[in-house]
Amino acid sequence: MLELKHARKYYSSPGAAVHAVDDVSMSVCEQELVAIFGPSGSGKTTLLLLAAGLLRADSGSVRFERRDLATLSKREMLAYRRTKLGFVFQNFNLVAGLTAEENVAMPLLLRGVHHREARTRALAGLDDVGLRARAGHTPAELSGGEQQRVAIARALVGEPKLILADEPTGNLDSDTGDAMLDLISALPRERGAATVLVTHDTRVARYADRVLDMRDGRLAEPDLEAQSAVGE
Repeated sequence: MLELKHARKYYSSPGAAVHAVDDVSMSVCEQELVAIFGPSGSGKTTLLLLAAGLLRADSGSVRFERRDLATLSKREMLAYRRTKLGFVFQNFNLVAGLTAEENVAMPLLLRGVHHREARTRALAGLDDVGLRARAGHTPAELSGGEQQRVAIARALVGEPKLILADEPTGNLDSDTGDAMLDLISALPRERGAATVLVTHDTRVARYADRVLDMRDGRLAEPDLEAQSAVGE
């Protein structure tokens, strides 16, 4: 479904170029959950931005369903993001002035779905994450865990093929984080979607089909036992 081949992304800095993503090759299959571990600055978020088409690789390729994202027109790229992708962020990225229902419905409305259908699907999505009773509440009236549930419902409401999750447990306590991981590992699979999740939280390993470690822009197999020991 998603394939990177020798993808590179550099950023200029005084005196040198920063290799944010350095010769990365990886693939993600349907319904697979791939977890990518790494510290801040390792290139994890840049990798997600390449997969989303929000950044273009300086060399190599990023393909979705065998099509190189670099060949997409602006209209095709917008359609790719709106119809093929769902996003879950550490900071939730909900619109403050909208209710939970309106936040979840937004991706559908942007695609031109009729308001009535968008509302019905949004409520069903909130029901899936156990928040239908909070549909009329704004983000300020919700806990962090509830906001992340809304974000997961919003990511899934358009029936995307791929979920991109950037540190989805980063602002949550351990128990709430575990609940979020239960949802983000189960719901996309039930709908046939794959998930790429970047994190520094080693608990994610028990939910993932495959685990990769990112250091200085490169991917490798991680030593999760050593990481867990350090965390303890």
